[in-house]
Amino acid sequence: MPQRLEPRAILDKLVSFPTVSRDSNLPLIDWVEGYLGDHGISCGRHVNETGDKAALFAHVGPEIDGGVVLSGHTDVVPVDGQPWSSDPFAVTERDGRLYGRGTTDMKGFDALAIWALVEAQARGVARPLQIALSYDEEIGCTGAPPLIEAMSGLPRATDVIVGEPTMLRAVTGHKGGVTYWVHVHGFEIHSSILDRGVSAIMWGARLIDWANGVNAAQAATPPQGMAGFFDPPYTNVHVGQIRGGTAHNITAKDCEFGLGFRVVPGETLDQWRAAAQEKAAALTAQMQQVRPETWIELTEQFALPPFAPSEDNSAEALVRALTGDNSDNHVSYGTEASHFQAAGYRTVVCGPGSIDVAHQPDEYITTAQFAEGQRFMQRLLERLA
Repeated sequence: MPQRLEPRAILDKLVSFPTVSRDSNLPLIDWVEGYLGDHGISCGRHVNETGDKAALFAHVGPEIDGGVVLSGHTDVVPVDGQPWSSDPFAVTERDGRLYGRGTTDMKGFDALAIWALVEAQARGVARPLQIALSYDEEIGCTGAPPLIEAMSGLPRATDVIVGEPTMLRAVTGHKGGVTYWVHVHGFEIHSSILDRGVSAIMWGARLIDWANGVNAAQAATPPQGMAGFFDPPYTNVHVGQIRGGTAHNITAKDCEFGLGFRVVPGETLDQWRAAAQEKAAALTAQMQQVRPETWIELTEQFALPPFAPSEDNSAEALVRALTGDNSDNHVSYGTEASHFQAAGYRTVVCGPGSIDVAHQPDEYITTAQFAEGQRFMQRLLERLA
């Protein structure tokens, strides 16, 4: 009989795989599939187009609809340049904390979910339990939609618990987002006669200043509808990277930067897409009055619909029953919950650990939170039985 590992042993194994989003997660997926297979649980995979990453899903219990999905991601953010006090890819326990990359975001939940699935197989459940482990969450939640589509071969679950770190409080809404990579194509000329050229940097700055104006106008407008649940209570625009130019005395031929919108529920990605495209087109028209071969190019890199609170959310009710938490919680970061909601699942975000330490050097989950996460899974198993 194969050994049933405790959650801490599973966490140690998961953290040992350096599944930074730029790299493959296949060794981790291979291990999880092998471990579940040892316990009689068959898994499905969705492999990405390049074949270097995979999502994993599995079903335990009767072959009927109406189950619960435990949803996690396997990728983590880089540790490059961060001053870690211990090996980020080995769990180190100090002062009631478990340190390691992903311990809170979100291999802690993944370990608990894997443990719960094996326990459900051993104990038996009347209501099915499923697991969904994705890739590329940290670079835009892009691995979730194909995973959800691949899971269509399983009996259709009703409720999804996305285990992002919330200190085991129920989160029922978050902002969405759409991000562009902007490439301003200018025309080089000596800066002494810059009026005859088009500086990609200076025209790019006009688009960035438009973003500043949008933020100021949004902040000055009283929140409407669900926007008031969030901090800040409006859609905002951000530029986090910029590059361009070749020399100080040459008008820049190229300028590139990211332009991203964090969209509140009640607003759509399309309305902000339209706003960005309209402004880029207007600036392009002005640029082309100087040099017709110039333009602003927008390439969409990331799109995540908002996750909106909903009535009669059985996933929310389930989590509240398991935790006793009746607080209202909405966050401004994004998760895969919105993709599950868009696919028709009743969805809630709830997991152990604090988002405040996610992505940080010396990321950790407290032993108390990890233990409470196991009690959460125990209560879930009792309910499913």
